[in-house]
Parts: sequence; C-alpha cells; structure tokens
Amino acid sequence: MALEQAFAALEPETLPSRLGTLEILTEKLGPPSGWKVREVGDGNLNLVFIVEGGGKSMIVKQALPYVRLVGEGWPLPLTRSFFEYNALIRQADRAPGSVPEVFYFDERQAIIVQEFLSPHIILRRALIEGQVLPRLAEDLGLFMARTLFRGSDLSLEAAARKKDMALFAGNDALCDITEALVFTDPYYDAEMNSHTTPELDGIVARLRADRDLKVTAQEMKQAFVTRAETMLHGDLHTGSIMVTEDETRVIDPEFAYYGPMAFDVGMLLANYWMSFFSQRGHEQNGARGNVRRHLLNTITGTWTAFRDEFSRLWREERTGILFQRALYEDQGDTLGAEQALERFLHALFEDMLGFAGLEIHRRILGLAHNADFETIADRAQKARCETAALEFGRHIAVNRRHISSLDALERLASRLEEESAP
Repeated sequence: MALEQAFAALEPETLPSRLGTLEILTEKLGPPSGWKVREVGDGNLNLVFIVEGGGKSMIVKQALPYVRLVGEGWPLPLTRSFFEYNALIRQADRAPGSVPEVFYFDERQAIIVQEFLSPHIILRRALIEGQVLPRLAEDLGLFMARTLFRGSDLSLEAAARKKDMALFAGNDALCDITEALVFTDPYYDAEMNSHTTPELDGIVARLRADRDLKVTAQEMKQAFVTRAETMLHGDLHTGSIMVTEDETRVIDPEFAYYGPMAFDVGMLLANYWMSFFSQRGHEQNGARGNVRRHLLNTITGTWTAFRDEFSRLWREERTGILFQRALYEDQGDTLGAEQALERFLHALFEDMLGFAGLEIHRRILGLAHNADFETIADRAQKARCETAALEFGRHIAVNRRHISSLDALERLASRLEEESAP
C-alpha cells in the first residue's frame, strides 16, 4: 500500500492517488477521481490540504522533515505529527467539542486526516479584520481550564499521568524551538532575529541591555523546562484557533508536551494583547475603538472563565495525588482547600504574566512574527504599535509579582496604546 512507502511529501496532484484507498476518505468524499485538492497551509511548519468531494470536505495535514518557514537547513523530526495526534485525542476527551475530530493518522507518513471546519476562519484573521466574537472568552477559558486541570496530577491517576508525561517527553525538538525562540533569542543578536529597523533599533538595544528583563526571561525558561505540571497545547496563539460567531475550535497542538500550566494561558493572552496594540494600524476603514474594547474585555473574560472553571474542577474533580481531599474536605476543612486553591491560582497568574510578556517580545523581535503587526501598511504606525507592545511586555514580565489584577493592566495598555497614535 502507498502509505507504507518511505516518507514522501504530498502534493495536490499526488494526494488522490496516495490516499485514495483510505475508506474513511472515500466514504465521505466519494472516489478519488472526483476529489479537488488545494494546499492552504500558511503556517511555519507543515503542509495543509483541503480535499473536497461529494459535496463534503476534509483536512489532510502532513508534517515536513524541516521547518517550512526556514527550509531544509533547519531539520525537524516527523514525530511531531505523532504528538499532535495524541494531543488532539486527549483534548477531545478532556474538553469535548473544542478541537476538530480526527479520522485517520499515519505515523510513517506524518499524516493526520481531520474534520474540515467551515465556515470557521483563523482567529488572528478575524481580529485583524475587526470582528467582535462574543463567545471567544468563555470558550477558550473553558478549554484551557479543562485541558490543563484534567491533564495534571490534580486529576489524573498518578501512574497514568507519569506514563503520559514520558510519552510527550519525546517531543523535545519542538520544545527546543520554544526554549530558544521565546526565552533566549529575542534578548541578543541571534542569527534569525528580525525587527522593524531602524525604527525599533533603540528599544531593541535597551531591552537587550535590560538585566532585570534577561533574568526574568531565564527564570521563566527554567519554569518551562523543569515544571512538568500538565499536558500543554504548547503553541496556543490566535493562529491556532478557528472561530465563527457561535463556535471556537483549537487546532495544531504539535508543540504539546508537559510543562507549567500558566504557559498556555500566557501565550493566548499575549496574542490578545498584541492584537489590541495592533488595531490602530488597521483603521484605514474606520475607527477600531469598539474592537479594542472587545479585546480588553476578552482578556478579562478569558481569565475569569478560566479561573471560575478551574475552581469548579478543583472542588468537584480533584481526584489526583495533589491537594488530596483526605487532607481537607474529608476532615471538614473546606476552607483549607479554598486557601490552597487561591494560592495555586495566584502563582499561576504571576507565571501567566511572565510568559505573556516574553511571548510579546519574541513575536516582534524574533523569527516568527505575527500578522497582526506585519500586515500594517504604514511602517511608522507599525513601529509605534510594536513599541507600545514591547513596553507593555517588559512591564508585565519583570513586574509580574507586583501586579494584582488585570484591571490595572487594562488601564496601562490603554495609555500605551493611545500614545501610539500618530
């Protein structure tokens, strides 16, 4: 069978002949002679195809043995598709309805066949277009609380969690990307860095000379490397989420591994903040005040939904080896369990801010930039938006232990954003 051959990258012309014997595809799409195939991948790593037939569509995703953004000079193992497949299966179980359904996986060819989400669009594109999405905060807050709690020692049986952690430890190549691109490269003259020059040259030099910031970056890197608290999505940004006004789905968990709970939360909120700071650069067709307000509300709403659902799960599903009920509720000490919860969430909030600040920096100063800023046509305005975001990112990372709520950050973000006006 074709799928048993040595790895070969799919092409629109070869996909029907290579996958045409798969019953799951022919049942849904009809015979391969009638398939229409389009390559639509616009990410940094993989091939993505939409396959249409019989009035239906499916997604075929294939990993490549290198980083697509860079080319064959940066090799990358195909095993990342194995981790993506396993993460999707676990996320579907822990947060039902939040990820696309997976129909088929071929480990040797690094192929995942999954549900085609329509009329969904990528969240980043929706925010660049100025869309207001009322369900976003609740949907993603619930997704993070359920996947992060239920993948941890707060919930899972200990032996099963340790076995799962060992499995995802094999995703070391993608962890290495995160460890370099997020925590290290932005703070020195790394080869693949880029930024808006000369407009940002001054602030870039200042950030690279900022001792407090560099210590913070390495503290957060240490947390990422050493604290295997739960299974993470690992790359939870607005390009890994698909939306309609009525539904939110999370995709592309190929960076999944066991790490600190706050990492996913920080990555997501950082991307909300970057979208917020970019909006003034997308005002050619009208003011975006309502979009900026929506984004600030979404940040607060996402954290609130996460906190409330995490608290519910703590009270109702805390069956793991951490903070066991035998020490608290079973002794009539409900207050003790609540005290432990509050301390847990407070530490998570601080870590979230640290990860978020560094994510903002790496998306402006490192290798993989966000379209939020990159699609701003006015270069001077782009630089002003990026500068405001960089200043904000530095503040929340370095001062994370002295920030008690999102309300103060909302005011600070608004002031910095207003200063980015021409």
